[in-house]
Parts: sequence; structure tokens; C-alpha cells
Amino acid sequence: MTGGQGRPVERELMMTGIGGQGIQLAAQVLARAAVAEGHEVLLFGSYGGMMRGGNTEATVVVADGPIESPPTIATTWSAVVMHHEHWEGVRRRLRPGSLVLLNTTVFEAEVDWSPYRLVEVPATDLAVDVGSIQTATMAMIGAYCASTGLVELPALSAAVGESLPSYRSQYLARNVAAIEAGHAAVPGVVVPAWEATMSGAR
Repeated sequence: MTGGQGRPVERELMMTGIGGQGIQLAAQVLARAAVAEGHEVLLFGSYGGMMRGGNTEATVVVADGPIESPPTIATTWSAVVMHHEHWEGVRRRLRPGSLVLLNTTVFEAEVDWSPYRLVEVPATDLAVDVGSIQTATMAMIGAYCASTGLVELPALSAAVGESLPSYRSQYLARNVAAIEAGHAAVPGVVVPAWEATMSGAR
């Protein structure tokens, strides 16, 4: 599938949260799953100096052909917002109609969401239910893929084992469980990623 004038369709995702929520690992899982399904992928992560509580952000661009976007994108097709702190940089890149998945468990800022397609997911609660609060962003990417069809659930789950470092392999099952819980929390596709006719497709 390509967009207008035969150009590849690119789907940008910006993920923002605080250190300890698993933003960087979840971005790797999503990127690996997209590669496994034959897509072109760009992944760019940034985070502050603190391991816990500092700012953390990741950009994933998935396309059905060669990617033209630079690592630091000007606008984004979608966003995953895990916490109200440090998310202002992502907000500035949202465009009208952007899909936003919001972690309703912890997000507290007052925001006018009316210009966007909002999907509310209690990601931290789902993570606690599967036994680890650190898997909250895994729950969110499960919900994200259910909302968009960007990649299929089996590819996402398989990518967890490829992304976890060996010293964390004992957490494989709970991360997969969090992805599945997040996927099940969304009733269906909200904004299809690969419909070339949708608004904003290239």
C-alpha cells in the first residue's frame, strides 16, 4: 500500500512518559514486530539522566516503503502518553485528528482532547493486574496495535523475547501478558494504520 503519488505510507508514533514506565523497551518491541511483518522502521529514543522519574521519549516511524522522515519528526500521526510530566514536546507535534492513547491511571493534566482521536487505557492498572507496574507501556502498545492494526498481536508478543536483555528473561511472560491485556482492553480498530484513503495518509 502506498499513499498519494505512489509515496510510501508512514505512520509516526511518539511515546512519552517518565523513567521506569518502560517506554524505551516498548518502543523496541513495537519496532521489531513491525520489521518482522515486513515494514520499514525508524526508531529514535531519548531520555534524561535519571533512571526513575526523569523524562523519557521514543519515536517510532513505520512505513510500507523507504522512510523519508528524519529521526526528530515535526508532527506525529499518533502518540502514546503515559504520564502528564514531560509530555509537552509531544503535544506540540500533535496535529488535528492525531490518535492519542492516554494512560488514564496516572495522567492528571487538564487537556482539551477534542482535536484528537482519544483512546483511554488504564495501562498502569492493567500492568499491576499482571504482576508488574513496569509493564505499563507494554499494555499500552498492545492497546495501540488493537486501535490501529499497525502490527498483529502475535508479532508483538514474539518481539518481546527478542527485545528483553538476557538478565531480564524471567520477565518475558508478564510482559507478554501485559501486551495481551492492553490489546483486549480496546474493543477494536479506531484509526486504521494501513488504509491509504484515511485522512493524513501520504
